[in-house]
Parts: sequence; C-alpha cells; structure tokens
Amino acid sequence: MNDDLREALTAGLGSPVAAARQLAGGASKEAWAISLADGRELLLRRAGGGVMHLDSLSLRQEFDVLVAARAAGVLVPEPIEYLGDLDGRESFVMELVRGEAIGRRIIKAPPPGLDLQMAEQLAAIHAIAPETLPFLASGDLWDRLYAELDSVDEPHPAIEYGLAWCRERLPLERPRVVSHGDFRLGNLMVDDAGIVAVLDWEFTHISDPAEDLAWPLVRAWRFGNDAKRLGGIADVGPFFERYAELTGLRIPPDELLVWEVLGNCKWAIASLTQARRHLRGEERNVELAILGRLAAEMEYELLDLIEKAA
Repeated sequence: MNDDLREALTAGLGSPVAAARQLAGGASKEAWAISLADGRELLLRRAGGGVMHLDSLSLRQEFDVLVAARAAGVLVPEPIEYLGDLDGRESFVMELVRGEAIGRRIIKAPPPGLDLQMAEQLAAIHAIAPETLPFLASGDLWDRLYAELDSVDEPHPAIEYGLAWCRERLPLERPRVVSHGDFRLGNLMVDDAGIVAVLDWEFTHISDPAEDLAWPLVRAWRFGNDAKRLGGIADVGPFFERYAELTGLRIPPDELLVWEVLGNCKWAIASLTQARRHLRGEERNVELAILGRLAAEMEYELLDLIEKAA
C-alpha cells in the first residue's frame, strides 16, 4: 500500500493504519486486509481499473446492498463505512471475516451440509424486498447479454447460438427477485461449520430466481470435480429441495438445464469482456488476459449441453 493510500485511509477511518495486505483474487476490485492502530481489523474494498458487466454496481450501491442483506438476515460481513473517493478510487470498508473462499480448496473437504446452507442463504437473498434497493438494474436479460457480447467487438457464433437457444426456451414469466448475480463457491467464505459470509455483491440485480439457482451448476464453478454437479460439492437434489421448502418455488429440471446453458454463455461473455479490459489498456493484467482464452471452454460446454438436451 502506497503512502498516499495509507494516509487517505487513516484520515477516512480516524485511526492510523498499522498493517495492510492486499488479498489475492478479485478480477475487478481490490481487497485489502487492514489492521488499525486502535485494534480494529477491517477489509477495504476498492475499485479496480474497470468493471466486468455493464450493470456492475458502484461501490456506494454495493455498500447499500450489504446493509439491506444484513438487515434481511443474510450472512454478510458487517458494512462499516463508505469512504467515497480514496486516493483516486471509490472505496468502502467492512468487517474482515475469516475462513476459506478458494473453491478448489473447499471442494477437497466441504463442511457437512454446505449445500443446504447455500440454499438457505439464497432463499434469504431472494426474500430481500426489491423496493429497498431501487437502483438495482431490472432491464431485459437478453438486451443486457447481447449488449455485453457486442462490446467484445468480434464474432462468437457459439455464444450467439447459445443465447438464441436459451431465449426460445425461457419465457421469464415468474415474479422477479433480488438476485446476488454471482452466487457460487469462490464468493462464499467457509469454515469448518459452513458458510461464514456471502461475498462480492457487485452484480446484484433484479431477475428470475432461477438465474441464481442455476449459476453454481455451471461447470467452471465445480473446480474440477464434475462428479458433483452443485459446485463440485454435492448432488443438486437436496439443494433445490431445501430452497423449495423455504420459498415454495420448484424449477423443472429441463428448465434448469437451459439456465445452465445460459450460465455458460454469461461466463464466456464475462471472460471476453475481462480480457478486453487488458487489451484496451483499461487495466493491464495477465490474469485478465488469460480469462479471455477460457471463453472457448464455456463455448464447448454450452454446445455439449445443448446436444445432450436434444
């Protein structure tokens, strides 16, 4: 952490920074573990060099989502203070939670009942009153995805085919809810007892609840353990049954498959847009460049799923 950022953070929090360590991960935001001279341990979330999606929340909005989620009983880090511009980038601080958030480590020994806890947290998220967060995007899903794909400015016929295939099969008629937008292993802090906190709310929006439900089924979020369709940790049945018990909503299996195809389309588009941040000089980063090459894996996966559905 440079001196200017340290001084700005000290002024914003009213206590000198005793130690600061930038955490790994986070494709579009910085995260710093901060120890203050007054004994507080916090996490600084700070804007990076761009955004992953067109409708990504500002950090002011993300902070307000955390406040609403915590009030609704969702396990989230306590939001401490929105700092605004901090040495040139928007920032806020929240409680520093401890545990494991790296998916590849979690799947090696997931805590018992993690799948059911995921269902419970997702049900709580979907119960947040949308009117408490009036700034959340609620536009047409297809318009958003096509606009993001167009921003890549190169042809990807497999993704276009996947979007068209899904659009024919998803009427999107059920009531929409507050959706996390990226609910999966990797965005959950986990310890031996289960979920400590749901993280990374920058993609929160209003959508069909099935969009969130199917997202952790996407192969990329199984972290190599394809034997367990739900995030590499469990079979899908208990997860969906627990969610249905809490919400009364059951999604037909054939529809979930369509949402899984769409999830692969979404992640392929996001990977390409991240790579564009690097190529356009918005944020020169090898990790972002590598993400662009991963899109081919999602293209193959979505075509394979469509073939199986046929």
